[in-house]
Amino acid sequence: MSKSDFRAHCLNRLKSLSPSTKKVRDATVNKQLQQVIKALDGKRILLYWPIGFEADIRKTIQSLRRDKKVFLPFMDGVSFKMVPFRHPLECKAFGIYEPRNSYRKYNLIDVAIVPVVGVDGSLRRVGFGKGMYDRFFPTLKTKPFTIFIQSCACQTTQNVCDDYDVQGDLLITPYGAQGMRKTNVKRTTRRGRSCPHQRVSRIFNFKKDYRLTF
Repeated sequence: MSKSDFRAHCLNRLKSLSPSTKKVRDATVNKQLQQVIKALDGKRILLYWPIGFEADIRKTIQSLRRDKKVFLPFMDGVSFKMVPFRHPLECKAFGIYEPRNSYRKYNLIDVAIVPVVGVDGSLRRVGFGKGMYDRFFPTLKTKPFTIFIQSCACQTTQNVCDDYDVQGDLLITPYGAQGMRKTNVKRTTRRGRSCPHQRVSRIFNFKKDYRLTF
């Protein structure tokens, strides 16, 4: 199976989702996402403003604005840069809403929340095929804890993505959460705190739909 075939399969699944269950699905995603961010205790967070079939995380964005530095993507050529979240948002290309531009360069965040169409066996991202996130991530000073968000679970055990595709640390769907398997992970940080993956794994019950495989 090729990446384009897998993308088409996932898009068909997204299009077939029932509108009547959207509020419940979005509420479940927001609840899990807020639990994870609280456990991670990150201060600088990149999120996305939802469009189309993407999970609606606006409730989480509004909640985080109280005590976090919240950023949204701002399209810049074939990629984007991140700018602070602020009203009013303006509708740009592809129906994407963005804050006003900022001339200050930001390249350091603790957590990145990224929408995905599908995820392959190594928890790499399949998006809409424009490659904006793949070009953006190498511009960051350090790799943030990366959380993928799906409106429905669409995964393959095959490794269909390329090496340059963004790799996530955690996948959140309305049906649960799954983490990337880590080997030789440091159990504590320099300050004696447990590592981010351990802190996240503690908040989920190990049930059928909540599979964390760290």
